[in-house]
Amino acid sequence: MHGFISIKGAKEHNLKNINIDVPKEKLVVITGVSGSGKSSLAFDTIYAEGKRRYVESLSTYARQFLEAQAKPNVESIEGLSPAIAIDQKTTSRNPRSTVATATEIYDYLRVLYARIGIPYSPATGLPIEKQTASQMTEEVLKLPENTRLYILAPIARGQKGEYRKELLMMRKHGYERVKIDDSFYEFDDLPMLDKNKKHEISVVVDRISLDHELGNRLADSVETALKLSDGILYVEIVSIPEGAESKNKAGDVLVFSEKFACHVSGFSLTEIEPRIFSFNSPYGACPYCNGLGTEIYFDQGLIVPNLQLSIAEGAVLPFSKSVISIVSQLKFHEQTFESLARHYKFSTTQPFSSLSEEIQNVIFYGSGNESISFTYDDGFRKSTVKKTFEGVIPLLEKRMQKTESSQVAEEMANYQTAKDCSACNGYRLKMESLCVKIAGKHIGEMCNMTISQSLEWFAHLEEALNNTHKQIAERLVKEITKRLKFLNDVGLDYLILSRKATTLSGGRGPKDQISFSNWFRS
Repeated sequence: MHGFISIKGAKEHNLKNINIDVPKEKLVVITGVSGSGKSSLAFDTIYAEGKRRYVESLSTYARQFLEAQAKPNVESIEGLSPAIAIDQKTTSRNPRSTVATATEIYDYLRVLYARIGIPYSPATGLPIEKQTASQMTEEVLKLPENTRLYILAPIARGQKGEYRKELLMMRKHGYERVKIDDSFYEFDDLPMLDKNKKHEISVVVDRISLDHELGNRLADSVETALKLSDGILYVEIVSIPEGAESKNKAGDVLVFSEKFACHVSGFSLTEIEPRIFSFNSPYGACPYCNGLGTEIYFDQGLIVPNLQLSIAEGAVLPFSKSVISIVSQLKFHEQTFESLARHYKFSTTQPFSSLSEEIQNVIFYGSGNESISFTYDDGFRKSTVKKTFEGVIPLLEKRMQKTESSQVAEEMANYQTAKDCSACNGYRLKMESLCVKIAGKHIGEMCNMTISQSLEWFAHLEEALNNTHKQIAERLVKEITKRLKFLNDVGLDYLILSRKATTLSGGRGPKDQISFSNWFRS
């Protein structure tokens, strides 16, 4: 009877001592008139017993989140596997939630990369080494002569608090100025800090002008700042002599760390902590997409959906009769396109697909520095203006930025689509975070693997680690592997860890509703 679920003596609700064998691995349909007991057999007997067995197999902690299940009125059920029904709804509406975050795998991954990850230079591809105070001094001295700068020692980096004790101590040590949240203050004029807000606080160790009389002053200030800030140094450029050649400019802040730095490119990491691998934190999220991994742009295919239409027939949809309801605006855009046609010698009545690539680029992205004579007639007077053409896409972008109307924003969204962020390639994290790798993979590449691929990668990870890293990673890898095996065993081996939770289906049950993350955690 291994191929069947064998039910004997089912008496739940209106069932009258039913005996039945239901074949496994088959699509079984239960039919009958209303009230014949179809749901009582399927849901209230078979499913109810399966769930009861599942819940009883859980830990005491997990069972507190689920209702106690009564045994259905049946003599025996054999060949039944534990079962649970999941509510068929999106598990999370948060666009930042992924399979890895919902199952807590990502939390362990962040700690793993922070503890045994090795940073690599984006310029050379070689491991990044620690910087010394003398190397930092040499790097600063490469700035043009007579450059004015501040030597800063950060004592709070994005942390909450009032920092009265720390600031008072700095004052007792003889320091006169401090930088708090992008503003400089004398110690006599310090503002009251909100203890519930995150602050950036740096002590001004020295104000220096780079010249030949500097001596050891810079080196001494660098060493002092490093001692105050636990190995981290900020050098803020106040001004650079006019005409001096430099890749830096006034206002730039150079970051140095005794921990990691590339001597070739100047790239450095201030810290390797779990928070720099979080795309929900400003310390780890890509600054261009804010940790979403995608960027929204105006799509040519949505702006001109039908290439067989001409401009006069409304090929450029945002400026067509079907969208623009105000006659004067429609007439203005028609005359703009007619002026373009006269200048570039094409017809607004020919299909858009027949226009050359050069003309299509002008329509979408503008005429660049080339001036065009635009003639406008509002019925009262006729005028000619010579100017460059911005382009349809820049015009839409400008309108999107300036509008305060939700209706206009919704209309503009019809011509937009999403693509992977060009800065982080969809990995959601800063370049600095993606430079930290384990066994040749950064955390973004790790999360782009499927569950089954991840299991295989972790199975061979030990071969790529030294003895120290093996000891550090042992418990973390055990927890990650445990969760990956669970997902693999329940048939989710095809899921990619970075897949958005909003794209997942939760399944469906008749009564019980449980989230994806709680189901996994249980």
